Amino acid sequence: MRYELYYWPGIPGRGEFVRLALADAGADYIDIAYDADDGVEHVDQGLDFEENPRAPFAPPYLRAGDIEVSHVANILQFLGPRLGLAPTDEAERLWCHSLQLTLTDFVAEIHDTHHPLGPGLYYEDQKAEAARRSGLFLKQRLPKFLQYFEQVLANNPTGDRWLVGEACTTADLSLFQVVTGLHYAFPKAMARHDNATPRIGALMRAVAQRPALAAYLDSSRRMAFNENGLFRHYPELDAAH
Repeated sequence: MRYELYYWPGIPGRGEFVRLALADAGADYIDIAYDADDGVEHVDQGLDFEENPRAPFAPPYLRAGDIEVSHVANILQFLGPRLGLAPTDEAERLWCHSLQLTLTDFVAEIHDTHHPLGPGLYYEDQKAEAARRSGLFLKQRLPKFLQYFEQVLANNPTGDRWLVGEACTTADLSLFQVVTGLHYAFPKAMARHDNATPRIGALMRAVAQRPALAAYLDSSRRMAFNENGLFRHYPELDAAH
């Protein structure tokens, strides 16, 4: 099956979580904004109820034949079993989905470090609030989330290599993207947590070495983080925290 991914061009954003799963599995997919003529128009059309009676609120959304799925966690729950990136046991699949939803919460808090008053204002219009929000995030929330996932790995009954079971899942790929993004956005703060999260570090290396994913990460299709996306590096938000 050929999958169609609908997301905005120019930023990795939330679409990248889906790209990592598709790339790791070597799936046949089209990144509509880049691979189709008038790609951005196609993304917009999918959000218009006159064109799509089940229009999602926002990208990313994925089409697979007659099926359309929106929201990262929902898309990955759909793709995981089809791409061999989900446990076969139902209880384990639900646990994997729970971890993905926790990562969704984590990503929302990361985004709010640079846009605490909302996306309707530029960063420059909320710098003071962003500095305060980032300070609290780096002091309180960042270590809480990192230690949680470190403990998930430590308490996996089948070993601490992966978050769920004995094989890589979409949750592992998503944690890889979040931690990579955090190292871009907050390199000083993240450096202080490396020694305390050795299992996360090992997972990062294991994911990056997966052959198909390594090829994707080294390709031109892997977009660089930038100051228009979820993970943004503003040195003033990383300093002195």
